[in-house]
Amino acid sequence: MKIYKIKVNGKTYKVELEAIDEVGASAPAAIPAKEAEKKPEAKPVQTDAKGESVLSPIQGQVTQVKLKLGDKVKKGDVLFIIEAMKLENEVVSPFDGEVKSILVEKGASVAAKQPLAIIG
Repeated sequence: MKIYKIKVNGKTYKVELEAIDEVGASAPAAIPAKEAEKKPEAKPVQTDAKGESVLSPIQGQVTQVKLKLGDKVKKGDVLFIIEAMKLENEVVSPFDGEVKSILVEKGASVAAKQPLAIIG
């Protein structure tokens, strides 16, 4: 075992490091992580709608839903705001149509390319 001195923000700490053989060595015990904060799951408002899906361009959290069921939207209208890495990303309509289904709600975590709404 080797002892090292490490200075962090002007304060000195002593650290002991142990060399472990790769052959036959056991893995160190895992440090328990804090339980992840639970976020609302995506819930469909209407599931039998026919039309084209609007997909999430990025993984993140839905912070705003700017449409309602039955709204008429035009290509380029902002439909959702998704926050990823503290940046807000606008999800715009790729085509004209009527909102047939909203598949996520505010606060939901979404994956990249996950359907957010159906426009017909």
